[in-house]
Amino acid sequence: MDMLSLGLWLDFLGTFVFAISGALVAVRRGLDIFGISVLSVAAGLAGGMIRDMLLGATPPTALEDPRYLLTALAAGVCVFFGHRLLERLHKPVMVLDALGLGVFAVSGCQKSLLFGLDPFPAILLGVLTAVGGGATRDLLVVEIPRVLREEVYALAATVGATIVVAGTVLGLPEVWIAVAGVGAAFGFRVISVWRGWRAPRAPRS
Repeated sequence: MDMLSLGLWLDFLGTFVFAISGALVAVRRGLDIFGISVLSVAAGLAGGMIRDMLLGATPPTALEDPRYLLTALAAGVCVFFGHRLLERLHKPVMVLDALGLGVFAVSGCQKSLLFGLDPFPAILLGVLTAVGGGATRDLLVVEIPRVLREEVYALAATVGATIVVAGTVLGLPEVWIAVAGVGAAFGFRVISVWRGWRAPRAPRS
């Protein structure tokens, strides 16, 4: 599998997972089917669109390829009918958010490298891709984005993107790089919630 095909599948996976997390938040806020659809589309597509616009890949792939929108809407429909099953999981929004974070950190970094960016800008764009959907989702329901207030979040995306850069420099197979990057970001995020890790905060009197 070449990097372009791998990036496409990662994009679809990240879109679906983040869209589910957005739809679950909408259900918890008591929104109707339209609100669920809006949050699923915003959460699923925003990160990739931010990435593409910063890379100059316009119009963004999510607007050129209708499969992206259909994937996000399908996730919203799944949640509309099956949210009771998903809510039985332990912290479903956090788990899905962590998975989407890892997937988009990897796909964002990989696409940035394909466009010729140097390692550090590619890592930064991978992180922006990863946090963009969740931040948009939170803002739409008038919450401070998790990237600014919760446990280790952007750092987990940074770990995943850094693994992509390191693996690419070493010439490792793209699939294994992606698996390692997604797994590391996901694991780091979940463990940070489990252990209650937080970034340092300014002292308050």
